Amino acid sequence: MKHAQFYSQLEKNKVHCYLCPRNCHIGEGQTGFCFIRKNIEGHLYNLAYGKPYAVHIDPIEKKPLFHFLPGTQILSIGTAGCNLGCKFCQNWDISKAKYDQQRAAEFSPELAVGAAVKNGCKSIAFTYNDPTIWAEYAMDIARIGREKGLKNVMVTAGYITPEVIPDVYENIDAANVDLKSFSEEFYRKITLSHLKPVLETLKILKKMDIWIELTNLIIPTQNDSSQEITDMSHWILDNLGDSVPLHFTAFHPDFKMMHLQRTPLPTLRQAYDIAKEAGIKYVYTGNVYDDGSNTYCPDCGKLLVKRNWHDVTENKIINNTCPDCGHHLNFTT
Repeated sequence: MKHAQFYSQLEKNKVHCYLCPRNCHIGEGQTGFCFIRKNIEGHLYNLAYGKPYAVHIDPIEKKPLFHFLPGTQILSIGTAGCNLGCKFCQNWDISKAKYDQQRAAEFSPELAVGAAVKNGCKSIAFTYNDPTIWAEYAMDIARIGREKGLKNVMVTAGYITPEVIPDVYENIDAANVDLKSFSEEFYRKITLSHLKPVLETLKILKKMDIWIELTNLIIPTQNDSSQEITDMSHWILDNLGDSVPLHFTAFHPDFKMMHLQRTPLPTLRQAYDIAKEAGIKYVYTGNVYDDGSNTYCPDCGKLLVKRNWHDVTENKIINNTCPDCGHHLNFTT
């Protein structure tokens, strides 16, 4: 537990947390929507600081990040809670959990960085649940990690207020942002949040020159229309450019959406084709075995990176260029 940043004190011992667009007004002894930012005697505390629920070493492709340090290992850290209310959440056992100190592990920022270095990881990911809500913990790890030569990655829904982004992302090198839909109605009804703040976050991260990859979990009958995918693709092109990697991933029934079917492969392929035809150079399919997880040269079509699920089995890129045609590629190695 640590005294939190990004809040102001109100009358009657209440506090206003302005870390995310919910702008929770939290009474004495209560937590915000996220469950882990708690008002104790008129001060806000981060209950999850130094006490994650999950710590694993993953391939960086699992985040998914396909163009940032490909083929390397990443130390992944997550806590409890979330500032969204996604009815399809596939990590709901921790994202919907109220913070329990007994379930959490002791893992200070120094220990986290030490574990990454000891295990040969090139980077640290703040992931599993949304790291925005435990920003102070992620910020301290990222600062120490950068001092040790590590890269830092946010895996996030991007639901954060613009005024705190410069502080929270000061030592962040890359982000995979989960663009859950391109529909305000979907965001409001299915995630209990709003689309506009996420789009604003993406534009700010772009201006900050933080590496961005996008993930869109396609849910049958909910956000899989051709028009929505087309609109989203054009917004990406207009605001983020044609070289931002875009991952369309398959939904499986979970949490409060057990009644829906898994995403059919043809639905993913249709989204892939729409984004490609719109002009996005690097489009992928995920959570399925499919050649849509491979990277091809946008110019000559050569297979450059072959992947098997989250494993890189071939990487033919030379000095960030295609070995056949010399086309400059959008990778960080």
